[in-house]
Order: sequence, then C-alpha cells, then structure tokens
Amino acid sequence: MVSARSRARLLAWLALLAGLAAVVVLVATSGLGGLLILLLGLCGLVVTAVGMWLAVAHRGVVRWIGALLVVGALVVVLVAYTDKGVWAEAVAALVLWAAAALCARSALRMVRPPGGMPAVRRTPPRQPVLIMNPRSGGGKVGQFDLVGKAKALGARVVLLDTSGEPVDVAELARRAVAEGADLLGVAGGDGTQALVAAVAAEHGLPFLVLPAGTRNHFAMDLGLDRADPSRALAALTDGEELLVDLGTVNGLPFVNTVSFGVYAEIVQSPEYRDAKAGTALEALPDLLLGYSGERLEAVADEVALSAPQALLVSNNPYAGAQPLGAARRPRLDGGVLGVVAVRVANAAQAAEVALLGRRAAALTVLTAHQVTVDSPAATVPVGVDGEALRLPPPVSCVVRAGALRVLVPRNRPGVPAAPGGPLDWRRLVALALGSALPPEAEEQR
Repeated sequence: MVSARSRARLLAWLALLAGLAAVVVLVATSGLGGLLILLLGLCGLVVTAVGMWLAVAHRGVVRWIGALLVVGALVVVLVAYTDKGVWAEAVAALVLWAAAALCARSALRMVRPPGGMPAVRRTPPRQPVLIMNPRSGGGKVGQFDLVGKAKALGARVVLLDTSGEPVDVAELARRAVAEGADLLGVAGGDGTQALVAAVAAEHGLPFLVLPAGTRNHFAMDLGLDRADPSRALAALTDGEELLVDLGTVNGLPFVNTVSFGVYAEIVQSPEYRDAKAGTALEALPDLLLGYSGERLEAVADEVALSAPQALLVSNNPYAGAQPLGAARRPRLDGGVLGVVAVRVANAAQAAEVALLGRRAAALTVLTAHQVTVDSPAATVPVGVDGEALRLPPPVSCVVRAGALRVLVPRNRPGVPAAPGGPLDWRRLVALALGSALPPEAEEQR
C-alpha cells in the first residue's frame, strides 16, 4: 500500500513538472516571444492592481483614470494575445499552471498535521431554549419555519420583539438559564450569536448556532449549512460538541472579528446597512489617503504595529495567501487571535498587496494572545462582528481558549478541509527530492 508520504512526493513531482511544462509550452511555440507575452500578462496584472487602487482611493477624474487603466490593461493583453496568435498556448499554459498549483497544494496538505476540530458525541439536551430574531437575514426564521421545526424537536422558542424597542438579548439568555435551560441557541446574525454565546460560556452550557443571519461567518467556519438553517436543528437529536474559542474586546464578546481604522469608520456610516458597497466606495478615498481617522497605535503581544490604516483582529486566524479576502478559518480552537494590519500609502504598495498577499510589505500578518489598540481620541470607532461601536482606548482584544461548547449536527456539509495556505515552493522541492522539509514560513513578521 502506497504511503501518504509517497503520494505527496509524487504530487510534488507532478506539480514541478506541470509548472515547467507551462513555461516550455510558451517558449517552444513562440520562442522568446512566448516569455514576452507571459511578461505582458504579468504587467497587465500590475497595471490592473494600480488602476483598482486609484479607483477606490480617489474620486472624480483620478477615479475614472483608475477605471480606464483597469479596462485598458485587459484590452491590451487581449489584443496582444490575439495579434500574436498565442491563445491556444496561453490557455494550455494556464491549465498546466493551474494543475501545478492544485498538485502542489495537495502535496503540501498531505504532509501537514491533520486539521479539523475534535468533536465529542453528546446526549440530546432536555430543555433547549432557542432565541430567534424574525427579521434576521431577511426573514429566514419564517422562511424556513424554524419556530415550528424547533418546537417539534422539544425546544422552547423565544422570539425577539421586532417593534423597534431595544432588546437585551443577553438578559433573555440569562433568564432562560435561570428557568432551567440546559442549552442556549440563536437564530440571528453573528452579533446576536456572540451575546448569547457569552452567556452560554459563562454558565458552561452548550450553544447551538442557527445560521439565520445575512453572512453567518461563524456558522460557515463551524461547517454548518448556511443555505438551510433548519438543518442545524439536527444537533438537538444527533449532535456532537466542539470546544471553541471566544473573543472579547473590552469585555464584549465576539465570535468573528473586531475591526479598527478604515473598515470600522465605514461601518459607522448610517447608510452602511442599506448600501454597503456604495458607502464603502464613497468613504474609502478619505480614509485611505493618509487615513482621516484618529491615529492608531497597536501592540500584538510584544509586536508594535505603528499607525495602521486598518487593523483586523479575528477569533483565530483566517487561512489563505490573501488574508484580507480569506473566506474562512480552518479552526476555531487554536487559542490565538489572528491579526492583519494594513498600511498602504500608494499605488505601488497596493499592487504589491494584490500580487504578494501576506508577503507584501504593506501587510503585517501574525497571531497573538492579546491585541491592545490605543489612540489620543476619547473614543475610537470599532466594528465588532459587523456592529458599529465606539469604545474608549485603550481597547483590548483577548481570546478565551476553549470557552465555548458548541453543539453541531454530526453530519455537516461544510466542514473545512485542512488548510493549504500559501504555496511554499522551497518545501515542495524538498518534498519531491525526499529531503527533510524546511519549517513552514512564519506568519509573523
């Protein structure tokens, strides 16, 4: 039987050969012209990144120039490829390079420690209480008949009052605990999830997530089905428990992220809820060009982060070569905060971020147990799981390792695979040659 190490070595060789073949295809069919076409494509990517920076960081004529650069770069590349008649070669090289990347990621994943969060089977709760927000996610509670389905499984449902009066969700959860609840659950957005999760953690009770919000990032990283929140109710009869971390910012709980700087300023806008993309586009020029907000100084454990324009602190780090656009966190039980600090001053740095991701000098990507953000202002804007707050500095983010018992269905469609992370070609070559693998690149710099 072929060992996993042998399969990984074979995939590493396939990745290297496919990458080499992509270059050979261009050179063999077009000579040096093929490499020039490849270089033109890379230049087009750089110009596109510069144009996007100008479009989002400026207004008026400069914004239009940025948009024209993006369109122009694409047109020039398309015309050049057509004129040289290298479409077939370009497509072949692209397919070969995609195959190389796929084989490389698979090979490196095989020699990484196993991923996934350990789960423990649990007996069904006897008195589960589920708090539901009928308005959340555009009315998903009613759309999927969560109330009826939950009651059919023996749960008591508490519907939030949507008349416009403020509701203390945490107090509702504490009242349910006082009345004998042995499980707390929420059908709502991530902000509401965090409030009830903190009460569950405080009393050592299991917590059930019903992804009835708009984005449901926490549910996604738990592997739950966000398309049909009612499937999470299966945890009440056939569930298993995950022990995950819970973040706090100045004592307030969060399950996903806390943002400072650019994004936090955008979230403060009254128009943000109704028109997120338009509001962000209108606010970004003022925020990026020298950053119009209060100067921030942050310390992640012992690492100083000087004057970041944007700072994202997450409950466990996001995976991927582009941490700002990363889709998910492969684990929620690492006992650390993910930290991404951004300081982009010009178009060249913006292009570097687009091309190099976490290796760009404008990004600082690391993990920490505590992040402290200070400012000379009386209060600083903070986005806590997408909710706009203003908190007095210093603002302290910490992680409570293993604080939350999350009950999830035993069968979950979206359990994340072991993270591939950014491609490390040095490790790949060592794997192909059968040498000792060098240590993985540190995320901290």
